[in-house]
Amino acid sequence: MFNHRGSSLMKNVSTTTKFISRKSPRAIALYIFLLFAFSIFIFVYNAASLGSDRYLVVNCNGGLNQIRTAISDMVAVAYIMTAVLVIPKLDTQSFSHDSITFSDIFDELHFITTLQQDVRIVKELPKELEHVPQAQKHFTSWSNVGYFKEMAHLWNKYQVINVVESDSILANNNLPLDVQRLRCRAMYHALRFPPFIESLGKELVDHLRTQSGKYIAVHLSYEKDMLAFTGCTSGLTDAESEELRIMRENTKDWKVKDINPTEQRKGGFCPLNPKEVGIFLRAIGYPPSTLIYVAFGEIYGGDARLSELKSYFPNVVSKEKLATKEQLNAVSKHATQTAALDYIVPLESDVFVPSSSDNMARTIEGHRRFFVHRKTISPDRKGLAKLFYELERGKLKISSFAERVRQMHKNRRGSPRKRKGAAPGMKGEERFKTEEFFYDNPYHECICSPKGV
Repeated sequence: MFNHRGSSLMKNVSTTTKFISRKSPRAIALYIFLLFAFSIFIFVYNAASLGSDRYLVVNCNGGLNQIRTAISDMVAVAYIMTAVLVIPKLDTQSFSHDSITFSDIFDELHFITTLQQDVRIVKELPKELEHVPQAQKHFTSWSNVGYFKEMAHLWNKYQVINVVESDSILANNNLPLDVQRLRCRAMYHALRFPPFIESLGKELVDHLRTQSGKYIAVHLSYEKDMLAFTGCTSGLTDAESEELRIMRENTKDWKVKDINPTEQRKGGFCPLNPKEVGIFLRAIGYPPSTLIYVAFGEIYGGDARLSELKSYFPNVVSKEKLATKEQLNAVSKHATQTAALDYIVPLESDVFVPSSSDNMARTIEGHRRFFVHRKTISPDRKGLAKLFYELERGKLKISSFAERVRQMHKNRRGSPRKRKGAAPGMKGEERFKTEEFFYDNPYHECICSPKGV
């Protein structure tokens, strides 16, 4: 195999050698020599084109899904800048107080070999370069290929560029097709979890299939810190709402303190609570016997709040219920490893229903889109807020509520569609922030046939 950048050269040599092979034995000998010479050329060409003496050192922070998208972007940046990518360093301390390495959460060898035709990846910086001056670089967010080609001037002075932050580095749109597809190749093929996590995830999926044949996965985003940050209090007691307000007030890193919970809910910025998820799924048409796998962190209100969902669907299970204590202990060293299980099982489900639009939910939905069409029902939280308001006040009968819910969601089933552009009137970086994220919906660049990329 060889790097696709030399494909046109290969075509020319192939044509020549086919012509020569029809000739005399001397010509055949020349043919063999040409093949040997060409293989040496490709080896040297690839070494140069994959940036054999230029290194990108990357730091990725955040939760599991922020890390996945950041790494995928940096693979593409290394490709654009013809650099060697050093296996990224992971910083999850600020997000989950969890210290991990790349190999704790991803199959390192698989990552390197899957991308070897696109980008050279090494486990660590060569010893002789550990103490040389490095360019400390904060790349501009939402950048295009032209920006990174301009940044290549840094190679004139440095052999190592240390990328301090790697969140939202690449633009969502208007990038070359080979770059977009490489992002998908990294995200959906190369970033595989380690075998022991993949194996346990598959076992949980098989257990669910054996139990019921089909199952729905619900991503229930209802953690205390998330509710405090967003100011969402629907369904909570006054004491719980006050506890969240105090938490928000005392968290220095959260800039917005004064939040109107009613306006947040009306705007569609709040997750569905467990009870609302149950009502929603019944309205969509799922019977009480439906098997539901719930992916969640620590639900605010604990089992009492989860029981509100179980009152509509008794067959609710989680990784804690399906896996043995020994199996869970094997992945309990790091919070990111347990989160990986709650990525695998929803990814493989027959239907995926996220209660919010957080990073995990959007990334799983994008991954399911990549597999052409795995049904994802995305609740219209803004529309549902109005319907729940009318239902709770007796202004709407349950039959009418269900009909309106079904009508509202007939085109929200995860079918392929173009990414949404920026909101009207937005300029500068704010314009990019309002675009639909590339990994949330990699159509059309990466979804052109059932074969994927």
